[in-house]
Amino acid sequence: MKHGPDIARIASLIGDPARANILTALMSGKALTAGELATEAGVSASTASSHLARLVDGGLVKEARQGRHKYFALAGDEVAQVLEALMGFAAGHGHLRTRTGPKDAQLRAARVCYNHLAGTRGIQLYDSLLARNFMVLDADTPRLTEAGERFVRELGVDFDQLVKSRAPLCRTCLDWSARRPHLAGSLGRALLKRFEEAGWAHRVRDTRIVRFSTDGLRRFNHAFPVSPDSRA
Repeated sequence: MKHGPDIARIASLIGDPARANILTALMSGKALTAGELATEAGVSASTASSHLARLVDGGLVKEARQGRHKYFALAGDEVAQVLEALMGFAAGHGHLRTRTGPKDAQLRAARVCYNHLAGTRGIQLYDSLLARNFMVLDADTPRLTEAGERFVRELGVDFDQLVKSRAPLCRTCLDWSARRPHLAGSLGRALLKRFEEAGWAHRVRDTRIVRFSTDGLRRFNHAFPVSPDSRA
């Protein structure tokens, strides 16, 4: 008898096309109803409910009631990281959806990865923090420096509140579209929230797309220059 983690059970939960579509829809970080997820998965409401019950039982999805409605969301950051890594692996080996369009380019430019910024803009943010020593890698784990702390405070992030969280401050997440790291963790979440609060960007309804305004993109590029010699 074999002992250890049962990856086959988790793989079977993710591997079903309808459940994969449900999980991908929840990568937006937004809680959705069973009806909304049925539409995303292309299945009936009863079938979606059956899939959701299995995902909840498997620890991939959590449910919550609000009034008469029941909402579903990913169980946490760990699930989102697994899904993003699988997306990167699939993209890297040519396993892509055949139907592409304008939204595909926008998703690659900037999107929500559960609760933080991903895509080209997310990679730019990560690379810029490293290039200016606002963040360093300790055994491949990102760590914010004192200069980085001052920088995020200047951006308007409530750093004192941030460090009270039990969640890791900085984590890397492998970007599926470029197969390069972007910033996750509570800091990644706080930065995306700050961009939205400042009016630099907004999430496009019913998608994972993050759209920067012209002025917001200018401010973002100034704050996170791609040149190692640049300064915010």
